[in-house]
Amino acid sequence: MAPGNQTPVTEFILVGVSDRPDLQIPLFFVFLVIYGLTVAGNVGIITLTSVDSQLQTPMYFFLRHLAIINLGNSTVIAPKMLVNFLDSKKTISYYGCAAQLGGFLVFIVAEVFLLAAMAYDRYVAICNPLLYMVVVSPQICLLMVSLTYLYSLTTALTVSSCVFSVSYCSSNVINHFYCDNVPLLALSCSDTYIPETAVFTFSGTNLFFSMIIVLVSYFNIVLAVLRIRSSEGRQKAFSTCASHMMAVTVFYGTLLFMYLQPRTNHSLDTDKMASVFYTLVIPMMNPFIYSLRNKDVKDALKRFLITHVNCSN
Repeated sequence: MAPGNQTPVTEFILVGVSDRPDLQIPLFFVFLVIYGLTVAGNVGIITLTSVDSQLQTPMYFFLRHLAIINLGNSTVIAPKMLVNFLDSKKTISYYGCAAQLGGFLVFIVAEVFLLAAMAYDRYVAICNPLLYMVVVSPQICLLMVSLTYLYSLTTALTVSSCVFSVSYCSSNVINHFYCDNVPLLALSCSDTYIPETAVFTFSGTNLFFSMIIVLVSYFNIVLAVLRIRSSEGRQKAFSTCASHMMAVTVFYGTLLFMYLQPRTNHSLDTDKMASVFYTLVIPMMNPFIYSLRNKDVKDALKRFLITHVNCSN
């Protein structure tokens, strides 16, 4: 197409999870339930870790912020996705798309590094219990979370600016259910070398360094647990990080599945399925992982319910 005939894109069309008309209503109800459970579960975790005096420790401070991030990540994507199931046009404005990409990047990068911070917290709790409240003091916790949000915001602004610095002037149909880097850049009618390099560099660097922190932390945790003589002591030490290990395995397993696929087998449809998992399913699962396997959270929920039942009576 000649440069003079190129019309800048003012809106995009999101194909969605499936373009089959007969699946739109069933999928709407499936994802409505997923999003409803996500909101209920994460708001529940945020509430319990805020009001219960027994949950005012670094571990639950980080858990509260993980719930905030999970809720934010789902909310950036799910409402528009649900509307599009019922809307035949399935459009999103140019600036709405940029905002959605930026919001998604803020929360996904924050989750990557918050999970690393939580792994470090468990490492200190198990390997250096006597120094725990000094090394992971409230001030240090606040600093770690603040730096996580600041870095994720900087990353989101940088990457989304690069992605939207190129021209979009031919097709405006995004083969995805939200505005993501790869399907967006596939539509560009200008050179995408710089934004693709930025996306690859930030994604690879963030995943590498956060995984190093997680792996080193859990390697030392395993060594410390194996040195405990009694089986009861080993079980108690392991139980304090079992929920986090499960959450980390599911989250990083999904990301590695996406990034380590051979190029010959890689497709946007595969990316969509993996994206459904880490943007919608994992945020729904995390509150249940941390509550069903955690006695402190279950006890806090009982106290919360008893208090409110007594107040209502």
